[in-house]
Amino acid sequence: MTPDFDDDLAFSDYSFSQEQLETIESIIHEDLVESGAHSVLLIDMAGNIVAKADDGECDHDIYSLAALASANFAAVDTMAKLVGENEFSLLFHKGEKESIHFSKVKKEFLLISIFGSRVSLGLLRLKVAEAIEKISALWE
Repeated sequence: MTPDFDDDLAFSDYSFSQEQLETIESIIHEDLVESGAHSVLLIDMAGNIVAKADDGECDHDIYSLAALASANFAAVDTMAKLVGENEFSLLFHKGEKESIHFSKVKKEFLLISIFGSRVSLGLLRLKVAEAIEKISALWE
């Protein structure tokens, strides 16, 4: 039995006004960076960076990270379907010094937060949920 795959995997067209982009960057800075995240990216499912904010000390290659994160999330999405789930809406990778939290925003975007051990995963998840709610409200 072959699982049903969504051929329309969310590579849709989108556009934002300059005001919307500034609002998104403000939300991710105030809600996540000020809560301790080192860097936060909003990317589309193709791996393009839509908005970003960081603490000024982040020197990661965010463009490579965005492309790899998109591919990672697509692979996990396929794994979810193979085990009978519609999706896994978030991913978390814990490292010794830094961790990465991925969360889906609507169908078309991922919010990627890079944070250190000084930030608890629970607090970050709460702040991510609040930020996603605010960002999603911009499209309604």
